Amino acid sequence: MATYVGILPHELVDSISTAQQQSGSSTRLLRLPHPRTSIPSLFAAYASGIHVAEVQSVAPANERSWFIGDSVVADGRLLIMTPMDPTFLLIPLLAAIQPVRGSPARLRPWDDIAEDIVAKVTTDTAAPPKDRSTIVEAADLTAFLDTACCRAALRNICQCEDITPEITVYRYSSDRLNEYLQRKVARLSASPLQEGSRTMTRNLARDGLMEDGKEELLKLGRIRAACDLVSQYLPRDVHTTLKASYDFSALDAHLKSLQPSEVSIGQDASKEKDSMPAKEATKKRKGKGSQGVEKLKKANTEGMAKLSTFFKKK
Repeated sequence: MATYVGILPHELVDSISTAQQQSGSSTRLLRLPHPRTSIPSLFAAYASGIHVAEVQSVAPANERSWFIGDSVVADGRLLIMTPMDPTFLLIPLLAAIQPVRGSPARLRPWDDIAEDIVAKVTTDTAAPPKDRSTIVEAADLTAFLDTACCRAALRNICQCEDITPEITVYRYSSDRLNEYLQRKVARLSASPLQEGSRTMTRNLARDGLMEDGKEELLKLGRIRAACDLVSQYLPRDVHTTLKASYDFSALDAHLKSLQPSEVSIGQDASKEKDSMPAKEATKKRKGKGSQGVEKLKKANTEGMAKLSTFFKKK
């Protein structure tokens, strides 16, 4: 059995340990559309479907191995499983079955909605391609839609009405989704995680937002950075709507005010180049003559008749 080195969430490690003790498995790998690109990607539903994680493999450019104690793991790849919000996975799935613009969606039971998603999103496997990693199969999508985390995430982006204790109907709501994303952005922009990110701190400092008196601009800068971070798991249109819900005009004006200094630097460099002495420019244009010409310049011409004397009248 192949051995890999990986970074896993604590809950996933506990789930695997519990499953081994009980001779069962509560973890399942699923190939689902990536919420930003729609490309089939690998995810893991674990802890009996309560959590979901994105699965990524980081491969070195050249062959590598891992040394763990006295053992050697031949495969040098690093397997990373990152916990993620299942709401992100739901966004493109629900958007894919929305009626054309102008036609209002109906409140429907989740089983009906899930059936439409599977029919719309999954790949026809009647003639499966050689590389199955390029398709989304109905079994994987159905397994995700049946998880507890998926059903809980529905309330984040859907209008929900309880008809009876056993029956609840849902309708996708872009407004409800945007409100949910704004709450997530608020948490991320105020989170110490941003302060611990050297890249974000460096970018904010580069834009002059870390200076005294720029507190409001810094707040806007942190919000925009949080929007960009969340956008890694959002379709482009949803990300555009999210950013449009904030007023970044003051931040944009500040960033625009930094540009003239960069332009003036370029103009100064151009003026300095243009002020080069004409003689130096002429020398550069002339360049160096051929070897024969250079030798003639160095030849001793003392006592030699000038060429013009040969053409005088006798």
